[in-house]
Amino acid sequence: MKPVFADAAAIDLAVTLLRQGRLVAFPTETVYGLGADAANPLAVARIFQAKGRPADHPLIVHIASAGCLEDWAQLIPESARLLAAHFWPGPLAMILDKRPEVSYAVTGGQDTIGLRVPDHPVALALLQAFGGGIAAPSANRFCRISPTQAVHVEAELGDAVDLILDGGACQVGVESTIIDLSGPVPRLLRPGHISRDAIEAVLQRPLLMPSPSVVSTDQAEMRAPGMMAVHYAPQTMAILCSVERLPEMLQTLSGQQKKIGLLVYTHPFSENTSSCAIIRMPLSAGGYAQALYSALRELDSQNLDVILVEQPPQTEAWRAINDRLGKATALTGVV
Repeated sequence: MKPVFADAAAIDLAVTLLRQGRLVAFPTETVYGLGADAANPLAVARIFQAKGRPADHPLIVHIASAGCLEDWAQLIPESARLLAAHFWPGPLAMILDKRPEVSYAVTGGQDTIGLRVPDHPVALALLQAFGGGIAAPSANRFCRISPTQAVHVEAELGDAVDLILDGGACQVGVESTIIDLSGPVPRLLRPGHISRDAIEAVLQRPLLMPSPSVVSTDQAEMRAPGMMAVHYAPQTMAILCSVERLPEMLQTLSGQQKKIGLLVYTHPFSENTSSCAIIRMPLSAGGYAQALYSALRELDSQNLDVILVEQPPQTEAWRAINDRLGKATALTGVV
């Protein structure tokens, strides 16, 4: 399926397809989503089929405004309204108690639902024209690299999607922050562009944080997307390296005649490094996040034996990036 420029006619077509229970990929500020009518269980099932995603993994439902919260959630706490007022439209998803009529197909069998208002003109125009919620995980195969350009969706899903709306490159580049507000204390489930500090400043209380040692499996309770131990991963073996170990790893792998990809942002490797494909990343956390998935996809397409990733700083500003890189390299770990 070739991407279509997301003009008014394309959005009208997308609305028609969604109402027919078909799949539409569309841009958000974070990544491209694979959308279906969230109120149609058969349409939602097509998302899981296209992605190869287990049916017990919940989806985030995208809505047009905070005024739509009551259509999907009940017992909405004041904390949710505060966060919506500060961060919506924006890359923040909230887990809330679902209304009884909301299908378990979209919630992965749980009594909670993830909701967000995306901050992208195409996504908002689509939601407003559609008039309902659109369930939309990232438009890629399950656990693979998320798409930040329309061509990524085309390469990943092909004709499994009925329409791809091309709205340009995503500006944030990593998935939304997810906060669970269904319990007595707000809990961070997935870090993203909106930081822990920013959320705590609005709520005037600390968030419960996930333990670094906690990983999820198919048997674990999947409270939200992106909680698998291995996720966002290239098909090429990827290794996360400290800046101190990177030269040693490069020398060892070069000695083994390996074809190597390097994802670096501070290390002064020469562009002429033998047998290496080098991508230099932006020095800022925001710029790095925006470029990350596209860079991983580029290296993954080059028939390499291994991708070495220079480990970014372990600071709050880089939390979401480290989360994604940790899961993308979970099979090899950090060296």
